[in-house]
Amino acid sequence: MIIQENVPMSEHTSFKVGGPAKYFIKTESTDDIKEALLFAKEHTLPTFILGKGTNLLVSDNGYNGVIIQLGKFFSEITNLGNGKICAKGATPLARLARYTINEGLAGIHKLAGIPGSLGGAIYMNAGAYGQDVSQTCIEVETIDNAGNVRTRTAAECAFGYRHSIFQELAASRESAETILSATFQLASAADLGKTAKDLEAEMQECMTKRRNSQPLSMPNAGSTFKRLDAGAATTPTQIAPGYYIEQAGLKGYRIGGAEVSQVHANFIVNAGGATAADIKTLSEYVQKTVADKFGIQLKREIILLGEF
Repeated sequence: MIIQENVPMSEHTSFKVGGPAKYFIKTESTDDIKEALLFAKEHTLPTFILGKGTNLLVSDNGYNGVIIQLGKFFSEITNLGNGKICAKGATPLARLARYTINEGLAGIHKLAGIPGSLGGAIYMNAGAYGQDVSQTCIEVETIDNAGNVRTRTAAECAFGYRHSIFQELAASRESAETILSATFQLASAADLGKTAKDLEAEMQECMTKRRNSQPLSMPNAGSTFKRLDAGAATTPTQIAPGYYIEQAGLKGYRIGGAEVSQVHANFIVNAGGATAADIKTLSEYVQKTVADKFGIQLKREIILLGEF
């Protein structure tokens, strides 16, 4: 276990912004995690489990706590047979999706373009193109802040749209749990009348759509706002936040170095020299403008960390 001090979070987030974390600990075993949690408790500091930092905005003031990152030990994938795959929490979701294709298994192969780790995907119930992790996840292994390892069934994970019980648990330092691994029950491509090549083609189609519709060349954290439950009175079936943001005339709108993407309006990008404050302020401006014009309250999908 390596403990570092005052590590710039701009080096660990996809937005490429954020001040220093007071402590940054990389762990390579469950015992390391227990030690890191004990270290935080002894210093009376909050903890945050960091994956790839792809859905995270850290304050310019940094994080006065302990960032815990899972190391390479937590990136293993195991084929358990009969369509069951177990992957550890730090496994890149893209690598897991590609692994399942090579094994001729369907169910999460369309998620290959989503950046970030499996732990973050479970935490947010990540999804795209009609698939999300909750559809095939059957159990999740975690460790709580007291060092107790437990296994939760899918039902106990309380999955919903971009939601899991782990978000609720994280709101309390005492009850937060770190995701160690997850097990999936996938379908055989052959049973679906498909081949691994068919799954590869479906994955590539999704990747092409993503490249053509998202600002992948600029630092961002994916969709800024969650999909809506319902649209405005004039467009009651429209549930895409980007539609309303664009209709509000905000595509390309900038505050400092932060910009509403000109490629996809539901992305805020670091157009150059943005600060975390720029990004947060722009997201709030978008929320207010859309609310004023359409009576719709946009909810951020991005996690804010630290004091803004």
